[in-house]
Amino acid sequence: MSRSSLPTPCLVVVMPCYNEEEVLPRTFGVMSVLLARYVASGLVAASSYVLCVDDGSQDQTWKLISNESDTNGYIQGLKLSRNCGHQNALLAGLSSVPEAQIIVSLDADLQDDPEVIHDMILAWQAGHDVVYGARNDRASDTLFKRQTANVFYKIMLSMGVNIVPNHADFRLLDRAALNALLEYNERNLFLRGLVPLIGFSSTVVYYSRSARLAGESKYPLRKMIGFAVQGITSFSITPLRMISACGLIISLLSVVAILYVIFEKIMGHVVLGWTSVTLAIFFMGGVQMLSLGVIGEYIGKIYLETKNRPNFHVEKRTKHFS
Repeated sequence: MSRSSLPTPCLVVVMPCYNEEEVLPRTFGVMSVLLARYVASGLVAASSYVLCVDDGSQDQTWKLISNESDTNGYIQGLKLSRNCGHQNALLAGLSSVPEAQIIVSLDADLQDDPEVIHDMILAWQAGHDVVYGARNDRASDTLFKRQTANVFYKIMLSMGVNIVPNHADFRLLDRAALNALLEYNERNLFLRGLVPLIGFSSTVVYYSRSARLAGESKYPLRKMIGFAVQGITSFSITPLRMISACGLIISLLSVVAILYVIFEKIMGHVVLGWTSVTLAIFFMGGVQMLSLGVIGEYIGKIYLETKNRPNFHVEKRTKHFS
């Protein structure tokens, strides 16, 4: 059902920020011009704005947001009490915009092309409640990052996680879709996997990813690996089933080995040596430690979920944001 005949919607762009003082001045300018153009064309309401969520930055990020909001009605801000992580900062912003009809999440570095928001709104007008922004060109990434990203999405899909390939957290949510998303009270957040679970009508728009103009990437290899583990263990029990299958295979091989040893004993061909014993000990020790590590990851998530601690605390708001 087309929404083009509905009243002009209020758009809020939620933008997590962590140590982004180098890129924010340009980001403010680009987004203000963008929103002013959308408002002038009647695409969105004049009440639309960008909500910058300072995720406990160590630099001048909050000062820049606060100062900009004093003179620019298109920029508002929230400051979290500490660094809670990208996903929690995004959730803080999403849960703080009850007046918005359409909500877009976008990173502050603007590597994800903000001009695509126009296509997202058109897709929303056509009746889609969720619009994913997916990259069709990763030329700006290093070869290593492109390859690891491809491996990441393949692993996630093979583990049964419903995820949109080459989609980060650049997406549009209708108010109804966002309300459904906010009903999920998980402590271990992986929004890329949660959003497809709500089951609302969705589509994908494609764009080319730009290079970061300033600052450092907030997802080095260590965090990328951690993010992948978070996604897999939050949405799939396949690793646990793999441990069970591995245990079954090793048990069957052990039976064969026992029969072989007994046969060799009967035939009098037993050779004393430590190599085979040492290899067996190291192999089984490695398998057991790996298995305990995977099981421990799941137990740790259960532990955190049962505590039911809040994901974030809002410390400050800009003057004109309530």
